Amino acid sequence: MTRRTVLVTGGASGIGEAVARRSAQDGYRVIVADRDAGPAERLAAEIGGEAWVVDLSDTAALEELQLECDVLVNNAGIQRVAPIHEYVVEDFRLIHRLMLESPFLLVRAALPHMYAQGWGRIVNVSSAHGLRASEFKSAYVSAKHGLEGLSKVAALEGAPHGVTSNCVNPGYVRTPLVESQIADQARTHGIPESEVVSGIMLTRSAVKRMIEPAEVAALVAFLVSDDAGMVTGASYVMDGGWTAQ
Repeated sequence: MTRRTVLVTGGASGIGEAVARRSAQDGYRVIVADRDAGPAERLAAEIGGEAWVVDLSDTAALEELQLECDVLVNNAGIQRVAPIHEYVVEDFRLIHRLMLESPFLLVRAALPHMYAQGWGRIVNVSSAHGLRASEFKSAYVSAKHGLEGLSKVAALEGAPHGVTSNCVNPGYVRTPLVESQIADQARTHGIPESEVVSGIMLTRSAVKRMIEPAEVAALVAFLVSDDAGMVTGASYVMDGGWTAQ
């Protein structure tokens, strides 16, 4: 059997890196897609994969793209924290291009190959914020809610062709993206940085710790496996009980 290919966006760090490493460990050929050439190329060399250096916020460049991957993991994302009336308009547009328009274009580019072979897996790294809202995150929350809808439509359309599409919905994961929010959260809420993790990030979680990237990667590994053939159109929450409330 030809070895299956996994394409991971935002694959050079955080959740993406953990998914890339787990996928290589599980025997997949891995394409690490990231805008940062050095980290992407180093990781790809380490795991025996391939780097694709790409700025996924440049969505015009993706419109004619064709992908021959068997598994697509849409993970790339950024965050900006500010009240709606102070939110920078271009930041809002950037987040939507990167985190909603880009996944649409990548799914669009990957489906013909998946359909032709009668098998494919799409995993969209959403968030607890794809199911719930928080103040000061209008762009991120609305983009993740949109990604949830896109994933469900892809699940319905892909079902006759052996293609599944699901979301994973972690709470706060110990990644550079989350750590970079601490100063913004402190400023926006008017509290010391030392209080942000316990007082803001984990206040809704019943389990009072951050999620490790490898834990998210383990869930992704299940969803891309043959064992998950009947799992589609779902949103798998991994948030320590946040959304149970």
